[in-house]
Amino acid sequence: MRFAGQIHASCVAREGEGVLLLGPSGVGKSDLALRLIDRGFCLIADDRVDIADGIARAPSRLAGLLEVRGLGIFHLPWRVEAQLVLAVELAPPSERLPAPRRHAVLDLPLVLLEPGGASAAFRVALALEAAMGRVACHAGALAGARDAA
Repeated sequence: MRFAGQIHASCVAREGEGVLLLGPSGVGKSDLALRLIDRGFCLIADDRVDIADGIARAPSRLAGLLEVRGLGIFHLPWRVEAQLVLAVELAPPSERLPAPRRHAVLDLPLVLLEPGGASAAFRVALALEAAMGRVACHAGALAGARDAA
């Protein structure tokens, strides 16, 4: 049975492919979402994400809203929904070449990423490309995720 419910997370998407940003309050989910939006991703939800059948949506009262710490809450362009394809747990740096993992509840490829690094947004974009099979990851968190096209 697939998960249905609301979780504390942020979600962005590129071309309808959703990336769920997970971690405790204050870890940098909204900041990383903002940097991904700057790289061409689209906001799906910030702070709370409704999930049903692998589809992410914003709760209606939060739709299009993103908190920019130190500035306020902004209404940004957003998409109604996205098919989730990747989960990113924001955490301190882990091992250099971690074994592939899956989110236990959502059954998505799961990568751990330090959110404050200068390359964090690029690494999320690269992880999405690997999860979708558009680039090959030869060793590490997304090794064998899908065969690169």
